[in-house]
Amino acid sequence: MDASASDGAFVEFDRVQKSYDGETLVVKDLNLAIGKGEFLTMLGPSGSGKTTCLMMLAGFETATHGEIRLGGKEINNIPPHKRGIGMVFQNYALFPHMTVAENLAFPLEVRNMSKSEREQKVKRALDMVQMGDFGGRRPAQLSGGQQQRIALARALVFEAELVLMDEPLGALDKQLREHMQFEIKHIADNLGITVVYVTHDQTEALTMSDRVAVFNDGKIQQLAPPDELYESPENSFVAQFIGENNTLMGKVTKMNGDRAEVTLDDGEVIDTVPVNVNGVGDRTLVSIRPERVEFNRDRLPADAHTLKAEVLEFIYMGDIYRTRLRVAGKDDFIVKTRNAPDQRRLTPGEKLEIGWRPEDCRALDA
Repeated sequence: MDASASDGAFVEFDRVQKSYDGETLVVKDLNLAIGKGEFLTMLGPSGSGKTTCLMMLAGFETATHGEIRLGGKEINNIPPHKRGIGMVFQNYALFPHMTVAENLAFPLEVRNMSKSEREQKVKRALDMVQMGDFGGRRPAQLSGGQQQRIALARALVFEAELVLMDEPLGALDKQLREHMQFEIKHIADNLGITVVYVTHDQTEALTMSDRVAVFNDGKIQQLAPPDELYESPENSFVAQFIGENNTLMGKVTKMNGDRAEVTLDDGEVIDTVPVNVNGVGDRTLVSIRPERVEFNRDRLPADAHTLKAEVLEFIYMGDIYRTRLRVAGKDDFIVKTRNAPDQRRLTPGEKLEIGWRPEDCRALDA
């Protein structure tokens, strides 16, 4: 779904800035359009501005400059409870003295809904998260995963078209977190709701989102679907923040259309795709994913440059083999291979040559 243009955007940030002290901008000139029914994740390290953006959209923070629009209407001055937005936080924020059903009915009472309508909506929301039998329990009688489901149901109970989620799965264990990622995605898809999700967990962002906005230093560094973000990072911050990445430093020595030859700092030469280097002589950080590195010569183009490598460590990880190599003077070069019947295990001390298809290697800003 392309919602980069503002035509028909459901949620829109237009030149939005935020400063807490009148001097330092924590959000710098944000322009972002989110389509109806889109699952957009704001991803970034702590302090990158992603949660501030979510809080401005919710109405808990006000923008210092610019407009935020929902369904074409400016909402800067509308209080949170009148925006009709569902919210899910990491700490669940359930009322401990109320039963599950009372927790869900609360946002409906605030909206002056009749008792019969409230009961009907509460039942539907509980069934949606497979918690239909838990209406009479109190939050303290529920596990973390169950509380998270109830918090999700409460955000969905008044049929909000927009649901905001701030690190909602951060407190759950790994297995439950992964299960809930798929669960939330399925519910959002089935209901056709728009979700703006904040996390610093890249796997979560890649798994759940239609598009991901990578934040750093108050700006969006790249906005793209998960596969594009992973395969084609636009700068060295995104390349190093998303997934595991091998990086080598060097200088561009030849440019030829969509190829750049890079001479690494140890003198070895490789082929890359120039992404944000300007020309010959530029310093560059070269990025290559561990799963795209080949040590089987048959799987490389005939003219591909190769690098000498020494195996330092082999780690068996079940579904994959992870091998650490010394390459171009660096001891932290990783190769990941699938645990397949025909896959060779490399042994420490072994010397070999590695390479990759030039289109899998990107020359980025140094």
